Amino acid sequence: MPWVNFVFLMLYLSYHHIREQFFSVYDPHVVDITGALMVMVMKLSSFGWSVHDGRNSKDLLTSYTKSRIIKKHPNLLPYLGYAFFYASLLTGPAFDYADYDRFIHNTLFEDVPESRRPGKRKRRIPRSGRAALKKTLQGFFWAFLFTQAPKFVTLEYVFQPEFVQQHGFIYRIFYLWVLYVSYRLKYYTIWLIAEGACILCGIGYNGYDSQTDSFKWDRVQNIDPWAFETGQNVHTCLEAWNMNTNKWLKHFIYMRLAKKGKKPGFKSTLATFATSAFWHGTRPGYYMTFIMGAFLQTVGKIFRRNFRPIFVDKDGNKSKAKPLYDVTCYFVTQLAFSFVTQPFAILEFSKSWHCWSTVNYYVIIGTALTFLVFRGPWSHQVTKFLSKYHMSAPKPIHRDSQFNKTESEKVARALNSYISRDRDLVDSPTLGVPSLDYLESFEGKDIDEELKELVETWYKFKETKGDLGLKVAYNNFVAEIQRIVSDTRAQASEVIDSKKQQ
Repeated sequence: MPWVNFVFLMLYLSYHHIREQFFSVYDPHVVDITGALMVMVMKLSSFGWSVHDGRNSKDLLTSYTKSRIIKKHPNLLPYLGYAFFYASLLTGPAFDYADYDRFIHNTLFEDVPESRRPGKRKRRIPRSGRAALKKTLQGFFWAFLFTQAPKFVTLEYVFQPEFVQQHGFIYRIFYLWVLYVSYRLKYYTIWLIAEGACILCGIGYNGYDSQTDSFKWDRVQNIDPWAFETGQNVHTCLEAWNMNTNKWLKHFIYMRLAKKGKKPGFKSTLATFATSAFWHGTRPGYYMTFIMGAFLQTVGKIFRRNFRPIFVDKDGNKSKAKPLYDVTCYFVTQLAFSFVTQPFAILEFSKSWHCWSTVNYYVIIGTALTFLVFRGPWSHQVTKFLSKYHMSAPKPIHRDSQFNKTESEKVARALNSYISRDRDLVDSPTLGVPSLDYLESFEGKDIDEELKELVETWYKFKETKGDLGLKVAYNNFVAEIQRIVSDTRAQASEVIDSKKQQ
């Protein structure tokens, strides 16, 4: 019962979130247990699903989840080794048990050519010192910037009257931008150093590239600072941030709530959003950021749909003004992010609202105006006016330059693959934050059906005395743990006996 496992983990995490919020004095310089528990929730909930997948039909699984199935429940020692893996215990990155199992049994490195194996032939892990050092040095670089940032920007100054009285609007919005960059520096530091540790021990190995004769070490990559810092839209930035949490939300929450044979719907989207928000914590600042993030994604899609065709046609041909469009998108995206993410660091509602007030709520006002213009009574006229400036569609292919049958089939397969991949990226909420237009795409009938299904599930749970089912699940869990302990003791006894005989 993977959902029972998931609910238990989330309740335990929520208990600590609530205790830290209401029964402890908040100190941003103190590391509490919730960070490590957040990583543990991802690992153990995905573990539950992988065991479940290994015991049930695999017809409806995706290629990703098929590669993660656990056919035989591991003994206690490897299970604890996975749960408390030293290189990622406190900060992540989280990874699936299938990767850990392949790592400890050395099957992760089967594609390493003999010529590239280390000097000791029994050692299967390729040399990873340089790749690990590179990540570690990057982490130290961001750590150095993190220690220097308070000399130039501090959150406390934002709440001082001088911040508004002595500085203009432009200064204030860029101050929040630099402040928002300083928030990310600690995450860059810990995630890159942890990734370096994973690379050094070998679990970061992700295959051998024969074309470049090099190894890939990005299996557990959790952050791409360059992609985030240069991102020109919300989706790109979110995809580069906390990558393994993205995978967990998509494959073990979003996809799992879909009906058999159907695409994920409103229920999946809402549950993923709630899980992501609640997983982060119970403080108001998280929800302020997540709600504004949903609006921000929608605004970004509106702008991209209406303004991008002015600078780029369907064939990818660019106008001379395209660099100006890119620069504008970059500044708009980063400035909007710097506004939206302030509550994520401040956490308190009143202080977060005050911070927004120092820059006149400009992102909220801009979002409201965007919805008024593009979703209001004049939306048709506005979009029609902008469409006049869209770059012309490409000319049709002449008959003498058409593909033959074989070429047409290849192109069709490639296009279908690209479209399905692109649709999958768009439909799956990044970090659990959906765009509002995606929510609007659901028909009322579908939403009513899913709500009705939830009500029916609850009544069935009560009618069948679901609490007894939970007791049975608990008893099964206890029996399974006892069996694992028994197997472990038996294996240990065999090892001891064999050594005595030697």
